[in-house]
Amino acid sequence: MSTLSDSSDTQPACVNLPFPAAARLFVPALTLATALALSACSAGTGEATTPITQSSSLSAQAALGEKIFHDASLSASGALSCGTCHDEDHAFAGATAAGIPVPIGGAGGPVQGFRNAPSLKYLTQNPAFFFDAEGTPTGGFDRDGRANSLREQARRPFLAAHEMANASAAQVVDKLKVAAYAAEFRAAFGEQIFADPETAFDRALFALQKYQQEDLAEFAPYSSKYDAFLAGRTQLSAQELRGLALYNDPQKGNCAGCHPSARGADGAAPLFTDFTYDNLGVPRNPAITANNDPAYFDLGLCGPDRTDLADSTDLCGAFKVPTLRNVALTAPYFHNGRFENLTDLLRFYVRRDTNPDEWYPIDPGTGEPQKFNDLPPEYAANVNTTEVPYNRHPGDLPALDETDIEDVLAFLQTLTDGFQP
Repeated sequence: MSTLSDSSDTQPACVNLPFPAAARLFVPALTLATALALSACSAGTGEATTPITQSSSLSAQAALGEKIFHDASLSASGALSCGTCHDEDHAFAGATAAGIPVPIGGAGGPVQGFRNAPSLKYLTQNPAFFFDAEGTPTGGFDRDGRANSLREQARRPFLAAHEMANASAAQVVDKLKVAAYAAEFRAAFGEQIFADPETAFDRALFALQKYQQEDLAEFAPYSSKYDAFLAGRTQLSAQELRGLALYNDPQKGNCAGCHPSARGADGAAPLFTDFTYDNLGVPRNPAITANNDPAYFDLGLCGPDRTDLADSTDLCGAFKVPTLRNVALTAPYFHNGRFENLTDLLRFYVRRDTNPDEWYPIDPGTGEPQKFNDLPPEYAANVNTTEVPYNRHPGDLPALDETDIEDVLAFLQTLTDGFQP
């Protein structure tokens, strides 16, 4: 089994780096044949440049990581684990009740979070955050890319007041000391590991990282119908093929512009993300408690969680392009969980600009839709309004009609893991 060194938190090389946003329009994908000629980025994890090969058993560190992932006793409330907000039945994404768009955590009582919990699947080839040669922000973990490795990504949930809500790393380690697997932890990392809380906490995060990297049967199985189709083991239905063509067509869905559907130049299976960021002007979600404050805005790359790009105002409102693998399982959608089903999500994509009254509140003074109402007005110009299907205007026909949407939905269903030919 290939393993990582304890200190390997460096940015990897990236083969076939994603095109900048302006180039996405030129994805040549009108037919299935041309779709299969598209290239996708085959990047590293931020800590390894190739996927780790699955073995018959996990390493001792990865096995510990699996136990830590599911251990609710490591939270301040004793009721929340990593797996609570990243449910394996929902492709390790948030599994929230209807009308609750973001996870609930906290130390003593329910505290609502700020963002929809993303899927943890298919992150083994996610690159560390960087700006490419064109200045396009790319890679990173979390919806704003602020973490540069799976290990770094795992740290915040343990300490955030709206998540597992521990007061310090030492408090987490106090719980690890009395966990059922404490002896295994010492065997893996040394008998004196708990003497230094910061080191012990870091080893716990490392174990979580190893679990996600090694257990590819859980986190990166490439077992969807579409994978079987690319391998020649099954056929897509006529409707699924129509959906794929619409998905790839740069004048229709144009989904492949950000979510490439073809194998990489090296033959790697598509990850359905180009790792970049986009600002789609998603409507404000009134179900998020923080949004009760009209002065509060989640601006993605430029804050409030990420602070190093706060002065890069042209990036305000941009969020990471997620993988579409298992998208049928990962509702609600977008960073703020604004849409509870894929049908409405696709309708928003293609009708945001032709029928804005369907998605945004009406200004009582002007009678006009308050477009892009989850951004301060000074950042409205950051919203993507040039690429298909966002280049429409009121009175134009949407890029996809209802029948087209049904076909694209049929294709998206083929991206769910666990297909049996």
